[in-house]
Amino acid sequence: MVQDMDYAIIATGGKQYRVRPGDSIEVEKLPGEAGDTISIPDTLLISVKGKVTIGAPIVKTAEVQAKIASQGRSDKVIVFKYHSKTRSRIKRGHRQAYTELTIESVSLGRQSRSSGKKSE
Repeated sequence: MVQDMDYAIIATGGKQYRVRPGDSIEVEKLPGEAGDTISIPDTLLISVKGKVTIGAPIVKTAEVQAKIASQGRSDKVIVFKYHSKTRSRIKRGHRQAYTELTIESVSLGRQSRSSGKKSE
């Protein structure tokens, strides 16, 4: 028997992630401090109580709440460029910044955003 698990496919930092409440993921660096709660607006697909909603391209009423667990930098990656016979050697290092998120909730039915126009 298949359980009705709530999950969502979100997009952040140019990548897509499948998340469920309680998951911990590392994404590209997001603004905020550890302990802050953020909402991820780009939800491409959401499944709540077995009902799947697919966005075109995003689900406007979906809401994924996450808590920033930590901010950090990954291990150093060495980039070494070498051209033979020209004595050309270039060595550089790179450490990618990331944000570790803990998914708190996946829900459907958020109020739609206003367009910014005031009615007269």
